[in-house]
Amino acid sequence: MPDTSPAQHSPKLDRSSDILHYDVRQLDAIVAPKSVAVIGATEKAGSVGRTIVWNLLSSPFGGTIYPVNPNRANILGIKAYPEIGAIPDKIDLAVIVTPAPTVPAIIKQCVDKGVPGAIIISAGFKETGAAGAALEQQVLAEARRGRLRLIGPNCLGVMNPFSGLNATFASKVARQGSVGFISQSGALCTAVLDWSLREEVGFSFFASIGSMLDVGWGDLIYYLGDDPHTESIVIYMETIGDARAFLSAAREVALTKPIIVIKPGRTAGAARAAASHTGSLTGSDEVLEVAFRRSGVLRVNAIHELFYMSEILAKQPRPKGPKLTIVTNAGGPGVLAVDALLTTGGELADLSAETMVELNSFLPAAWSHNNPVDILGDADPSRYAKALQVAAADPNSDGLLVILTPQAMTDPTETADQLKPFAQTYGKPVIASWMGGGDVEAGEMILNRARIPTFHYPDVAATMFTYMWRYTYNLRSLYETPMLPVGLAAADAGRHKAAEIVAAVRRGGRTLLTEVESKELLAAYGIPTVTTRVAKTEAEAVKLADEFGYPVVVKIHSETITHKTDVGGVQLNLRDAAAVRRAFRTIQTAVAAKAGAEHFLGVTVQPMVKLDGYEVIIGSSIDPQFGPVILFGAGGQLVEVFKDRALALPPLTTTLARRMMQRTLIYTALQGVRGRPPADLDGLEQLLVKFSWLITEQRWIKELDINPLIVAYDPANGQPPMIALDARVVVYGPETAEADLPRLAIVPYPSQYISSFTARSGQALTLRPIRPEDEPLLVKFHGTLSERSVYLRYLHPLQLTQRVAHERLSRICFIDYAREMALVAERAVPGTDGHQLADREILGVGRLSRTGPSNAEAEFAILVADNFQGQGLGSELLRRLVAIGREEGIGRIIGYISTENDAMQNIARKVGFTVRHAKDDDLMLAQLDLPAA
Repeated sequence: MPDTSPAQHSPKLDRSSDILHYDVRQLDAIVAPKSVAVIGATEKAGSVGRTIVWNLLSSPFGGTIYPVNPNRANILGIKAYPEIGAIPDKIDLAVIVTPAPTVPAIIKQCVDKGVPGAIIISAGFKETGAAGAALEQQVLAEARRGRLRLIGPNCLGVMNPFSGLNATFASKVARQGSVGFISQSGALCTAVLDWSLREEVGFSFFASIGSMLDVGWGDLIYYLGDDPHTESIVIYMETIGDARAFLSAAREVALTKPIIVIKPGRTAGAARAAASHTGSLTGSDEVLEVAFRRSGVLRVNAIHELFYMSEILAKQPRPKGPKLTIVTNAGGPGVLAVDALLTTGGELADLSAETMVELNSFLPAAWSHNNPVDILGDADPSRYAKALQVAAADPNSDGLLVILTPQAMTDPTETADQLKPFAQTYGKPVIASWMGGGDVEAGEMILNRARIPTFHYPDVAATMFTYMWRYTYNLRSLYETPMLPVGLAAADAGRHKAAEIVAAVRRGGRTLLTEVESKELLAAYGIPTVTTRVAKTEAEAVKLADEFGYPVVVKIHSETITHKTDVGGVQLNLRDAAAVRRAFRTIQTAVAAKAGAEHFLGVTVQPMVKLDGYEVIIGSSIDPQFGPVILFGAGGQLVEVFKDRALALPPLTTTLARRMMQRTLIYTALQGVRGRPPADLDGLEQLLVKFSWLITEQRWIKELDINPLIVAYDPANGQPPMIALDARVVVYGPETAEADLPRLAIVPYPSQYISSFTARSGQALTLRPIRPEDEPLLVKFHGTLSERSVYLRYLHPLQLTQRVAHERLSRICFIDYAREMALVAERAVPGTDGHQLADREILGVGRLSRTGPSNAEAEFAILVADNFQGQGLGSELLRRLVAIGREEGIGRIIGYISTENDAMQNIARKVGFTVRHAKDDDLMLAQLDLPAA
C-alpha cells in the first residue's frame, strides 16, 4: 500500500488544498457564548456595569446572564452572586468592569472556574505606566495558566449581531451585515456605530479590543476569515501588536476576504498620540506600509474609505491592471476623476483603434475622441449603454467609471436601468458617480441593487478604483512563483563563515566591523566585493599597491570609526608609490586631528575599480515593531539628500526583490536610459535575496549598509555587473543577550532542518523545508502519482489539473514556517549534476501544521511518489516531522489515516504513534504525545 496519509481530518482544512486554517473554536466563548457573567455589575445609573447588564438583557442574546456583585442580592431583577466561583453553572464568558487592581485575582477565579473567555472593559493598565503594565502581566500569567482567552483591557467590548450578543457599553446595537469591524479605539467604535445606523451599514462582528493583552489582530482575522457571515474585515489600528501573528493571519485570509485597514500615525505627532493612548511602541509608518503590502492588506486614508472599499470589493471583480476607462456626459467631472486616478497611482486606459472606430460610428462628432470618453451633455440612456459596452470590450481597459451629471436632457433613472446588465458582464469592475441630489437618487438605488457601487463625486470613485488595483497588486505579489537564487549551496556554506566573523568581533568586545571584515562577511554570502588588504605601515601599503597594480584606493583601517569620509579617511585614484605614501600620512594626520590618534590602526589598500555604473545602496536596520528591515535605493554620498529608497521585510524572494526595486526612481535608470542597455536586473534581484539571507541568518547584526554598490551601465562590456565598494556593519555588543535580539516579523527559511537520507536502494536524498520556488518541482511530482495514492492522501479523487493549479500549489509552497512545516525529499535527476532546478525532482512531501495559537497540537500528512514507495522514505519523513515538533515545543502530534491505508498505519506505529479508530468518519487516528522539554 502507498506511503500516504490523508490531509487533516479537521473541518478547518480543505482536503484538496492542504491548507490548514486557524482553530477558530477557541474564540467561540467570547464571540458566541451561551452564558455570560458580568463581574462588577451594578444598578448605579450611568455606570458601565449597569449598562452592560442592560445591553445583554435588552438585546436578542438568548443566553443566561449572571451578575456578580458581592454587595447585592440581585441586579435589574436577576439573581447576583458574590463571586464567579459561587455560580453553580458553566460560564462561557466573563465581562469584567471592576477597577484594574482587582482584575488579576478575578482572572484567577475565572481560571479556577474553568471559564474559557473574558472581556476586560476596565482601564488603568499599561497606558498608565509601569505599574499598570505589571498588572497586565499578572493578568496574562493567570489567563495562560488555564488557557483562558481574553479581549482587552481598556476596551468597549464585543457585539455579535447574528447571535444577538451585546457585551459592550455602547448605547446602540449594530445592524446585521457582512462587515467584520475591529477597532482599538472604543470611542471610534461608538462613532462608527452611530454612522452605520444612519447609513444602514450592517456588521457581522463589531468589537473594540483595546490593549490586546491576549487576543490580537491575528486571532480575530483568522476568526472572521472562517466566519460565514463576514465578507470583508475592516480594522482601525493604532498599534500592530504581535507583528508576526498579524502578518501570518492577514496573508492567509486576505486571499479570500479583503482586509482593509486605516492606521493613524503617519506623522510623528499622531504616532506619539497613538502610543500614549495604547501604551505601546510604534514603529516607522513606512515600515508598516511595507508590512501591509507584504501581507495583502489594503490601507486607506479615511474612515469613509474603509466602508467604500468593503462595499466595492464585495460587489465588483478586482481589476487585473491599473488602467481605467471613464465614460461621462460632462468634461469637468471627468477631469477631476483623471486627476484623482493619476495622483493615487492609477492609469488612464489607451483606447484601441477598434474602440475608436466603434465609438465614432455612433457618437456625435464633438465627442472627446479620447479617454475620458465624453459622450456630451445630451447623452440619452441608449448612448450611455452603447458607449459603456464598447469601452468595456476594449482589452486595454481594466475597469470602467461611468459619470452622470443631471442635465436637462439626462434621464438618470433610465440610464441606470440600462447599465444594469454590465455589472458583471465583462469581468471588469464597473463603478458609477451619479452626481447631484434628489434627481439622481432613484438611479443610484437601481445601480446599487444591481451591485454597481455609486459615489457622489467622481474623484472619490476614481480613487476607489486605484485602491482596488492596489489590493489586486498586493495579492498578486503574495503568490507569484519566484526564481531559485543562484549559488544556494555556496550561501549555505558561507553561513558558518559569516557567523565566525561576527562572533570574533563580539568576542573582542567590539560592535563595529572593520572594512576588511565587512567585505569578508558579504563575500561569504556571494555578494561581490573589491579585494581589500590591511597595511599597518607605509611600506606595507606600498607593497600591497605594487601587488594590486595602480591606481589604488587607500582608506583608514579602524575598529571604531564608522564614516571614513567624515575624518578624511579616504584617498582615491593613487597612481604611484609616492602617492600611496602621501595618502598614508594624510589619513593618519587627519584622523589624529578629527578623532584621535588611537583610532588609526593603519590603512586598507584595494584596486581602484574602473566601473562605469549606477551607485545604489542596500542596507538593513531595526524597526521596534518589525525587527530587521531591508532598504534599497539610490546610493552615494547624497543618499540622505535624495531619499530615493524602498523598504522590505526579510526574507526576500526574487519576486519581492523586483517589486522592491520597482518602487524607486533609480529603477527607471537601471532599466536603461539615454541609449544605455539595462543593468543586470536579474543579478541584482539575486543579490538582494542573498543580502536578505545574511540579515535573517546572522541575527547579531544590528545595522548593515552597502554604499555604494556599483551596478554597471553595460554589463556586457566585460566589466563585473555589480560590486560592493564599501560596507558598514554594526553588531550587538556583549551586553545584549540572545533572547533580547529583535524577532523577525516573518520567520525565515529554517535551514537547520536540512538533512540527508539514504534510501534502502542506496540512493542519496536531501530532506529540506519547502521553498516558494518549489512549485515547478511539485507540478512534476504530482504528475507521477497514481489515482490510488491520490485517493488515500485526499480521501476522494482529485484530478491532476486541480492538484497542480497555481493557486493551490503556490499556497502549499508559500508557507508560514511559524505555523506549519513541510519537508520535501529531493534528489538529482539521474544523469544530471542536480545544480539546475530542472535537474532536481521531489519524491515525497511531509507536512506538520499547528492547529491553533496555543501550539499544543499539530497534525501530520505524508505523500510519497509511487515509484519510490517501499524505500523507507515515509517513515523517515514522519520521524523528521516528530523531531521538528519536539524542537518547536509541540505537545501532541496527530494524523488521520484511511482505514484502507495499512502501510501508513504501520509507519505511524513504527515511529511511536498509537493508532485507533477515530470517533467520526471512516478513519484511523494516529496520536503521539511529546513530553515537555
